[in-house]
Amino acid sequence: MNVAVIIAGGSGQRMGMDIPKQFINVYDKPVLVYTLEGFQKHPLIDAIELVCIDGWHDVVWAYAKQYGIDKLKWIVAGGSTGQESIRNGVYNLEDKCTEEDIVVIHDGIRPLVEAEVLTDVIRTCKKYGNAVTSMPYNEQIFVVSKDDETTTTEYIPRETLRRVATPQAYKFGVLDAKYHEAFEKEIGIYGSSYTNTMMVELGERLHFATGSDKNIKLTTKDDLELFKAYIRGKHD
Repeated sequence: MNVAVIIAGGSGQRMGMDIPKQFINVYDKPVLVYTLEGFQKHPLIDAIELVCIDGWHDVVWAYAKQYGIDKLKWIVAGGSTGQESIRNGVYNLEDKCTEEDIVVIHDGIRPLVEAEVLTDVIRTCKKYGNAVTSMPYNEQIFVVSKDDETTTTEYIPRETLRRVATPQAYKFGVLDAKYHEAFEKEIGIYGSSYTNTMMVELGERLHFATGSDKNIKLTTKDDLELFKAYIRGKHD
């Protein structure tokens, strides 16, 4: 079984809106519904679990009924951090998934996930046990000097770098064990940590899967306008 865990537990303060950004309407449809539809339509996704901010669960069930998201099986309360939210989603699957089932973790505010990206992250995970969508890094990266932060004498070759994002996929047995280990040892759970960085800190080797520049994360109002432009272009 392939289960998508969609993370929508954030309040979206950086967007400067009155409601969480995952519930902002774009052409009369909430952002989160666009995301859910991408997984609903994909033939390799068997079930969807949503980790959602408190107070919105009934709203999401209503959206699922309205838009035909019948793969949505569970809604779980989010945590105070991103890692706590993912942990809550993983722990909720402990009596529902086998060790070999694949869990695909994805940000609810990445509504443009493409079918080809989902297919490859599942294929790669099935082969290696995990998969992280990635793209080449095309800009030059320089290291700030320790003695003068306005200067540099060192750069990182961009050929050695990859940009990673969600979706990410993991075999459930390892994923569940690593979240227990991380929270018991307090490793890889603070700040901007995500499942991929936590896994590396706990000694796991990650495998790259295909990514896409279209797979934007809606963090600011500019991101939202870019998403609207994609939708307009698709309709046109």
